[in-house]
Amino acid sequence: MYVYDHYDQQMVDTRVAEFRDQTRRRIEGTLSEENFRPLRLQNGLYLQLHAYMLRVAVPYGTLSGAQMRMLGDIADKYDRGYGHFTTRQNIQYNWIKLEEAPDILADLATVEMHAIQTSGNCIRNTTSDQFAGATPDEVVDPRPYGELIRQWSTFHPEFLTLPRKFKIAIIASETDRAAMRLHDIGINLVKNEAGELGAAFYVGGGMGRTPMIAPLIRDFVPLDQFITYAEACLRVYNRYGRRDNKYKARIKILVHELGAAEYTRQVEAEFAHLLTLQNTAGNIEPPLAELERIKAYFADPAFESGLSDSLDLANADFAKWVATNTAPHKVPGYAIVSISCKPVGGIPGDATADQIRLMADLGRDLSFDELRVTHTQNIVLPHVKKADLFGLWSKLVAADLATANIDQIGDIIACPGLDYCSLANARSIPVAQKISQAFASNGKGEKLGELKLKISGCIIACGHHHAGHIGILGVDRKGTENYQLSLGGSEGADCSLGTITGPGFDEDGIVGAVEKATDVYLANKQGEERFLDTYRRIGMAPFKDAIYAKEPVNG
Repeated sequence: MYVYDHYDQQMVDTRVAEFRDQTRRRIEGTLSEENFRPLRLQNGLYLQLHAYMLRVAVPYGTLSGAQMRMLGDIADKYDRGYGHFTTRQNIQYNWIKLEEAPDILADLATVEMHAIQTSGNCIRNTTSDQFAGATPDEVVDPRPYGELIRQWSTFHPEFLTLPRKFKIAIIASETDRAAMRLHDIGINLVKNEAGELGAAFYVGGGMGRTPMIAPLIRDFVPLDQFITYAEACLRVYNRYGRRDNKYKARIKILVHELGAAEYTRQVEAEFAHLLTLQNTAGNIEPPLAELERIKAYFADPAFESGLSDSLDLANADFAKWVATNTAPHKVPGYAIVSISCKPVGGIPGDATADQIRLMADLGRDLSFDELRVTHTQNIVLPHVKKADLFGLWSKLVAADLATANIDQIGDIIACPGLDYCSLANARSIPVAQKISQAFASNGKGEKLGELKLKISGCIIACGHHHAGHIGILGVDRKGTENYQLSLGGSEGADCSLGTITGPGFDEDGIVGAVEKATDVYLANKQGEERFLDTYRRIGMAPFKDAIYAKEPVNG
C-alpha cells in the first residue's frame, strides 16, 4: 500500500496546524460560522443533528493494521466507542466535540491519514474495487492509478470550488464491485486489441434526486494520458456546471442536458488542447516514472507457493460462512475474506472500537497487514491463507463479526438517516434492523441467495437505494415518515435503476412489503435465478399485485 513521502506528510501536518488555528478562532468567536463552515467541510467536519460528525478518508478503501487500529482508538477516545463505515469506503464518527476535532486530525496524521476533501464541492475520496490486487478477474491492480488520481486531485486549485461535490471510482475488471457507472466519473482499466492497457471513461452517473447511469464517452485512453483526460472532463464541467441551482449542479445534469455526444465533443477538444501542453511547463500528466514509483508500493506481498486449496468443512456454520463470505484469490491456497459489519439486528456499517482493533490485528497477522473498506460498509482481508480460515472465523464469531450474509438480504446498505443526519427525512437504521431480524427469524434469508437491499433516509441517496435489487427511500409525508419501495436496481456491470412500486408504507408496512416481494420471487424463480433476474424476466406486475393486495376479510 502507498506510503507517504516527505511532501505528503508535510501537507497533512500543515493542514492540521491550519485547522487547529481556524477552530480556535471559531471557538473564540473571531471567526464566524459562515466563514468557518467551508473550512471545516474541506476537513471532513459536518454539523449534524446532535453533534459534529467527522468523515475520515480511506483512499481506494485500503488500510494498514496500524491505520485501522488508530480508527478504533479514535472511536474510544473521541466518540462513543464505535465508528461507522460508509459507502465511500470511508469511516465517520458521529459524536465529535469541535474543540477536539484538530486533535483527531493530528492523531490521524501520525498514521498517514486525513479527512481532507471528504466534504465540500471538490473531488472527494476516490473509491475502487475492494478485491483489487487479489482477485483473479482484474487486468491490473487499479489502486496505483487511484493513488495517482488522489495526488492529482488533492488541493487541485481549479477543482476545490466545483459547482457540486464530485466522485470518482476506478476498477479493472468486468465485474463491477464499486458501482463505477453511478459515479460522476467511472474509470475501467481495460486492454485493447493490441493488449495495451488503457482507461475507459464513463461520465455523468450518480444517484440523488435525479439518478442516472453514466454513459461511455471514450472506450480507450492511453494510460500515459488518463490524468489529462480526467482533467479535460472536469474542466468542461467546471466551465458549464450550474452554480445557480444546487439540484441541477451535478455533472450528470450537464451531460444529460448537453447530450453525451456534445459533452464528449467538448471534452475531446479540451483534451486535444491539453495534449499540446505536453513537455512544456503546463504539462499536467505526471511522468511515467512517478507511476512506476507508486506501483512499487502496491507490489504483491510475499505469497507462499504450493499451498493446498482444500478445506475441512465439517463444521456446518463454518462451511456456510466460507460459502458466503470468501471469494477466490488469484494465488492458490489463499482466499479473499469479507467481514460482515451487519449482524442480525445491528446497525449496518457500525463497528465498536474493540471490533475495529480486532480487525486491525487480524489484518496485520493474517493478511499481510492489509485491510479494505468496502462501499457496502463491510471490511475485507484480501490475502488470507485458506489454512488460517477456520481460526480467523472462530475469532470473528467471538467478536460478533462472522455473520454469513455477504450480498444477501441481511447485508443491508443503510445511511445513518434521521437518527443522525440533518438532511434526512426519515430513519434508516430501525428499518434495516427490523428487516434483518424478520428474515433471520423466518429463515428465508438463505433461500433468497444474492439479494442486495439498500436504504436511504432521504433523496440524496447515501444508502444507494436506486441501485438496490430492493431499494427503500424514506420520505416525509406531512410530518410522518413514509417509505417508498423500488425494485430492479443494480450497481454492477448490469447497472440499472430501480422502479418505484407504488404508494409508500409506514415503518412496519415496509418490512411486510419486502417480505411479500421476496415471496413473489421464491414462487417464480427458475433454476439459479437471482431476485434481480426473476424481476427482469416477469416484470413489476406480479410484485405490485402481491405487495398491494388487500387482506381477505373474515366472515
